[in-house]
Amino acid sequence: MPARLLLAAITGMSLTATITTAALAQKAGGVLRIYHRDSPASMSVHEEGTIGVIMPMMGVFNNLVLFDQNVPQNSDASIVPDLATSWTWNADHTALTFKLRDGVKWHDGKPFTAADVKCTFDLLTNQAKEKLRLNYRESWWVNVKETTVNGPREATLHVNKPQPALLALLASGDTPIYPCHVLPAQMRQHPVGTGPFKFVEYKPNQSIKLAKNPEYWKPGRPYLDGIEYTIIPNRSTAILAFIAGNFDMTFPYEVTFPAAEGHQNPGATVGLSGRRGQ
Repeated sequence: MPARLLLAAITGMSLTATITTAALAQKAGGVLRIYHRDSPASMSVHEEGTIGVIMPMMGVFNNLVLFDQNVPQNSDASIVPDLATSWTWNADHTALTFKLRDGVKWHDGKPFTAADVKCTFDLLTNQAKEKLRLNYRESWWVNVKETTVNGPREATLHVNKPQPALLALLASGDTPIYPCHVLPAQMRQHPVGTGPFKFVEYKPNQSIKLAKNPEYWKPGRPYLDGIEYTIIPNRSTAILAFIAGNFDMTFPYEVTFPAAEGHQNPGATVGLSGRRGQ
């Protein structure tokens, strides 16, 4: 299963019981079917605070940096590049400069540049002309004084005083980069990202659908053709649907292994994977 898919599917430290089928193996094709408890108010990660939005939308976006999904426990040493290819602090640790990846496009075809990084952090620090309806993690960024750019491939976050945890906040699943050219209000209903999956539709109380981004900047990714989240608030109903073979994945503490082994898909096996998604 690709790292970005794991990131999209698993946020927080968890053990996840998964059903491994041919569609979930590392082969091209197939749609991952997941049940989802919540019908969120919007699809905007920066304006929502729960896994109800973060889980489905992380596959739509990229961060500057990311915790390595193949390392069981997060640490500064496990932070790896995403939209940034490298980063450096200045001598007094009050400026964090990122070199940015070339050739990345937003899902609408426009190029990703350093201006998008500035726009994102201007939004998060309430310095932008446009405002988030709810800046859910505003307190994370109170130490960020400003964001500057040096051409299209370099952006710098300037902080008032050294903040060792800043990189960890940037590597979390809560800090995707937003496009300059799409207004926050539009991101609530039809988010545009740079990630491996494109947003297709959200039907409140019904479903969230994503489709493969054929122009994703990571060669050969994603493996899946799409991800479909069916919204089922009732846990018992969701588990019965999982056991009946209507879904490919469940979550920790929601199903016993005997029940999972009774999953009505003859090609399915039960696996246990541990990841920290943020």
